[in-house]
Amino acid sequence: MDLGISGKTALISGGDSGIGWHTARILLDEGVTVVITDKDQSSLDEAASRLGGQVHAFAADITSTESIARLHQQVTQAVGDIDILVQSAGITGAQGLFHEVDDAGWVETIEVDLLGPVRLVKAFLPSLRTGGWGRIVFLASEDGVQPYDDEIPYCSAKAGVLALMKGLSRTYALEGLLVNAVSPAFIHTPMTDAMMEKRATQRGTDVDEAIRSFLDEERPYMALQRRGEPEEVANVIAFLCSDRSGFVNGANYRVDSGAVASI
Repeated sequence: MDLGISGKTALISGGDSGIGWHTARILLDEGVTVVITDKDQSSLDEAASRLGGQVHAFAADITSTESIARLHQQVTQAVGDIDILVQSAGITGAQGLFHEVDDAGWVETIEVDLLGPVRLVKAFLPSLRTGGWGRIVFLASEDGVQPYDDEIPYCSAKAGVLALMKGLSRTYALEGLLVNAVSPAFIHTPMTDAMMEKRATQRGTDVDEAIRSFLDEERPYMALQRRGEPEEVANVIAFLCSDRSGFVNGANYRVDSGAVASI
């Protein structure tokens, strides 16, 4: 499908792997100039070489306003104003029951998963408001609406991302800037690979068995009974970045195999 965005420019945080990388690939195929960012330049360079096409790669730390300011300068010099922002960068953060997580765990998780998106949007919002057409897509999570007791900091941060998305969607829609979110569940990414390797080690099993037990015990509503693939999420993100989504604003698209129990 022609998404109607050839010639547009997109910035994708967390673009060196997983959902962000696959989103970059789809947008490049649609004729979009893409900038990917994450913390490690060597990882970004490798990701860019695999993508090919009109792609630029600049390292930045979304917990640092100074780093984001440098990123903004680099992006502006390389491609000018952006039309699309996909905020995909994030961490699992502090895990454990509520009484087991200290202040430092909370602070790190909120710094990356909530304040990181806030900082990135604040830096690039003037660019996104210039052309009368723009898109912001946040990566939230099923956890934002269906919290789990062993990762409450992450759940809280993602609930905050959804509130941020909804508020922004009401502020800038009449300027042509549409803001939405995608909430995946248990996608085959480096983040969940690390989670399953840790689970396998703790249980003395292999990773395949760790995945099966996690689905049975922790995600019983995932009707397809498998991890999602990152391109399955990226396809939905690409739609929300496109001209085809011109009447979609303030929405949270679940890509979760039914993981969230409510309608």
